[in-house]
Amino acid sequence: MKKLIEKLKGGASTPSQPASAAASGEDSGFFSTMFQERSDEDARFATWAERAREVEAQPHDCARGAARFAELWGVDRYVATLERDELERMAQYLEFVEVPAGKEVIGQDEQGDYMLIVLDGTIAVDRVQPWGGRARLAEAHAGDMLGEMSLLDAGSRFSACTTVTPCVLAVVDAQGLDRMIMQEPRLGLALLASLARRLSLRLRQVSARLSALLSRS
Repeated sequence: MKKLIEKLKGGASTPSQPASAAASGEDSGFFSTMFQERSDEDARFATWAERAREVEAQPHDCARGAARFAELWGVDRYVATLERDELERMAQYLEFVEVPAGKEVIGQDEQGDYMLIVLDGTIAVDRVQPWGGRARLAEAHAGDMLGEMSLLDAGSRFSACTTVTPCVLAVVDAQGLDRMIMQEPRLGLALLASLARRLSLRLRQVSARLSALLSRS
């Protein structure tokens, strides 16, 4: 497992260090270096700290948030292998917040350093058209995640995500994920495996829809 972590870090030529890692002397540059390498310089880069102020996010009780996170993600085949105390430790790397309805928690075409896990509430996922209209792509509910692709590859966000109802969210930012991988490799790899599985399922769904459309033409 340690070798896998070193392999993940191997691509970083000029790693930068989160404050907590720098203080402990650890070389922790995987995700932070990826963000330094982003190619679209014109895209707005929005950190969660900035977005939290914009959407008036308020802290949610950590114990309740951790319990809800464990309830929703504990059924995942990769996360389910973790013990209860490990899920509680994983939750320590998350931030739990409450966001009012009608707030854009992820902006289309921007770059960001975080993903969101919906614990309660509904979030609309829209593609904003050039003329200002919105095409509803999906709605996210409890247990769904948003923004994970940009967190992992530092690319621009594909859609705008807006709270339809008041929501309770778990926030995973790049530095938190970086620290989890370095300090708790088993937890970090379980979370990454879960993300990879969910992304794979989503891509399969998109492929099935595309295949159905092509078969009609």
